[in-house]
Amino acid sequence: MAINRQKITLGISACLMGQEVRFDRSHKKSNFCVNELGKHVQYKSYCPEVAIGLPVPRATIRQTRIGDNDSNIIKVSRPDGSGDVTDALTEYGQNVATKIDDLSGFIFTAKSPSCGMERVKVYYQHGKGASSDGVGLFAKEIMAANPLLPCEESGRLNDPLIKENFVLRVYAYHQWQCLVDSGLSKHKLFDFHSQYKYLIMSHSNQAYRELGRLLGDGLKEADADIANVAGAYIAGFMNALKKKASRKSHANTLQHLQGYFSKQLTKIEKQELTEQIDEYRKGLIPLIVPLTLIKHYLLEFPKPYLASQKYLEPYPAELKLRYGY
Repeated sequence: MAINRQKITLGISACLMGQEVRFDRSHKKSNFCVNELGKHVQYKSYCPEVAIGLPVPRATIRQTRIGDNDSNIIKVSRPDGSGDVTDALTEYGQNVATKIDDLSGFIFTAKSPSCGMERVKVYYQHGKGASSDGVGLFAKEIMAANPLLPCEESGRLNDPLIKENFVLRVYAYHQWQCLVDSGLSKHKLFDFHSQYKYLIMSHSNQAYRELGRLLGDGLKEADADIANVAGAYIAGFMNALKKKASRKSHANTLQHLQGYFSKQLTKIEKQELTEQIDEYRKGLIPLIVPLTLIKHYLLEFPKPYLASQKYLEPYPAELKLRYGY
């Protein structure tokens, strides 16, 4: 059955959508997810605890480490050890994880014993203290079965850089999914890489060089295994974008873009752009400032190749994600 990708679809913990499914019949509605990002994407909501039959309201559940402090045996149950739902949550996660090819990302509830991506509190069986190194059982299965899928949790989305990076990865991954749906070809792979050239560079110069070589070497033969090359490429691509772009790497990328106008700009215009890039690198202004000036020059001096770069607008400008850093 063909997947309709006309609009980006994300998985999300139901309580983040405002659904009153938490143990105390409350929710954790996310303004960003619902009222900002929600204008540009659609959601499929999941509450694993309700899905396995737990009522609302219900007794709290938590993760407990069984055995000594180094044991990796984790059980999820009520604080007194009754009502073990470890297997039920795991099996539900495994079931959902095989049926989400239509999703381009997933947003989980922070610190939840079922949905937390990281830093979930794990109590010791002997009752003395807890660690914060757990992963929600549902989230764990989703991420394990879908390693390329952009995933983030609600608490971390309060960080402007993490928020921007997650949305960027969602939009890039969605474009890749659309490419694969349309049928892989050498031309499409090279075109995809061409569009993302400077975005990759802003995250990792090394990945930019390696991915270019991967396509060049892997596709040069007439009988090249396109599917195999594509699989290696997207793994490297998504891994590169997962690395947060620094001000230094952004400044380096902006300088490359500046080079496209070396013959058109006056001495004063070049100096202004150079100063803005340097001020951004020093943390004095946000990224949107030098980018806006580059876009202005692109309108004045059209350059089709540069205009095709996803780096200039990797997601809807209305989200204003480049204003915060």
